[in-house]
This record gives sequence, structure tokens and C-alpha cells, in this order.
Amino acid sequence: MASEEIIRLAEDIRSMRIRGAAEIGRAAASGLKSYALGSKAPDATSYMEGFDEVYRLLINTRPTAVSLANALNYIRHRVLGAYRDGAPTEVLRQTTIEASDAFLKSSFEAVKRISEIGSKRIRNGDLVMTHCNSSVAISTLIEAKRQGKDFSVIATETRPRYQGRLTAKALSEAGIPVTLIVDSAARYFMPKVDKVVVGSDVVTANGAVVNKIGTSQIALAAKEARVRVYVCAETYKFSPSTMLGELVEIEERPPTEVVPEEEVAALGNVKIANPAFDITPAEMIDAIITERGVIPPQAAILILMEEFGYRIGEEQTGRVFVEEEER
Repeated sequence: MASEEIIRLAEDIRSMRIRGAAEIGRAAASGLKSYALGSKAPDATSYMEGFDEVYRLLINTRPTAVSLANALNYIRHRVLGAYRDGAPTEVLRQTTIEASDAFLKSSFEAVKRISEIGSKRIRNGDLVMTHCNSSVAISTLIEAKRQGKDFSVIATETRPRYQGRLTAKALSEAGIPVTLIVDSAARYFMPKVDKVVVGSDVVTANGAVVNKIGTSQIALAAKEARVRVYVCAETYKFSPSTMLGELVEIEERPPTEVVPEEEVAALGNVKIANPAFDITPAEMIDAIITERGVIPPQAAILILMEEFGYRIGEEQTGRVFVEEEER
């Protein structure tokens, strides 16, 4: 049975007290580690029953965030392998802890590497637009500032949860000049912008990017104004299921995030739609910056083949990634 601590963690993810794809993935990994540390299962079968209960609880919190599913499956794959090999309870517990720690370490290292690569795209005098509250996009901009580059940022509010205010605050505290705008003003400011830098919740096999609602409108305005769009995404945000033709489920959030509960009745029969994400097609994205290098969005399928073991026939895919220094 899931502990109260894990139940609270799941609710924090579901209610967006924990937000951002990277943070959600890390929180999920920490949840399985917490289960392992607290488990008093008397045998391997009991341990796996409890493990699967926690796994199901966490994986159902945010349906769109592939980082959550990939984090959980990264750990589960290793634990299941040990269980099928006849490992005793203590080995299963240790495997869970080690796999959780390995995922957390790789996640932080990915952000560091992406920041190093992505910061090279920022130039002195740039005006950069960003959207929502992506830890890897923020880290990329802060790294560019650390390198001594002089640039400024436009951050959208990102309604209805206003995550963009958190981004603006973090960048300002790092000494980066920031202007906060309402989402609907993005096109108005776009002709003055030099580049767009955003994060991602999901990258699909065809190179489309699922990110906070409003991202596709910003990308469309950027394409119209001939402004480059860069997406910062760790490889664990790439969705293997999309290689098999599955569609990404777009999470629908509660209507009370848009209109306060006490005001809903006053609207009568008005329906309130609150999708959390939208899909930006590959042709609106100039490059995806991963911890393994910079790729065109059309090469996303090659990342999935290399990361998750998929192959097209027996053909060798060749080298996919281009290090920034070689560009």
C-alpha cells in the first residue's frame, strides 16, 4: 500500500504543485525510491505488488507528461528484470534505489549539458522570448548570462496558472533583464524578437513538440516573423509510443483554473475548456537541443531508435547528433 508521503507526492504532481516536465519525472523517480526505502515487504512477490501499486498511482497523475512515464518505466524495467531473475526482496529494494538515483543523476546532467550547448545559441544584444516555466530553458538562459552575454528576455504570463511569472522571477534574480507580457501579446512583440527558446513536455517520433498551451501560437508568430525557434528537451522526453502510431493524450485541466469556482454559476451554460498543452508541428521548429547534441526535429525518430532500441529493418542510422562546436 502506498504511504501517505507517496500519496501526497502523487497529489502534488496531479495538482501542479510540482510542475514542469523535468521536475515531474524526477518526482516520480523519487516516489519509487521512497517506496523502496519504506517497504517492509516480507518477500519478493509482496514487494512487487506494492511497487506496482505505487507505479500505477504515479503514472496516472499527468497523462501527457512522457517524462513521468519514461522515468517510471526506466526504473520498473530494471526492477522487473531483477524480479524475473529470482532476486530476493533486498536486491529488489536496492535495484529500485539505484535505478532511481541513476535516473535523477542523468536528468540533472542532461540539463547541465543542454544548457552548455543551448547557451551558445544566445548572442550579445539578443531579445529572447520564452513561454511557461521550463527548468532546462531557464538553465540555458542563465548559463548564457554566466558566460557574460548581454541579452534580455520576454516571458509570457502563461495563463491560466501563470507559470511564466516564475520564469520571469528566476531570470530576473539571475541578473537578466525580463519583460513579462500577457500571452496574447506574443505576436505584437515577435518582430522585435531574435529567437524563441522553450522547453518541451513531449517530443514525438515525427518531430512535433507537445508543450504548454500557447507554444504553437508563439511558434506560428515566430515563423511569420522569421524568428528561429529552439526547443530544449532531454532525451527522456521523447515518446517511444508515438513510433507505433499512438497519439499523445492532451490533458484537460479543471475549468476552475480558468474561472474561479464561485463565478462559474454566473456564466450559466457556458462550457469552459482548459487544455494544458498543444502540439507544435516539426516544420515550425528550427532545432531541438538535447544533451546529446543539436538535431533537426525531423531526426527525432532517430533519437528514439537509439535511446529505446527501435530499428527500421537492419539499416544503420548513422550519426544523428551534431555537436555545437561543429556547426
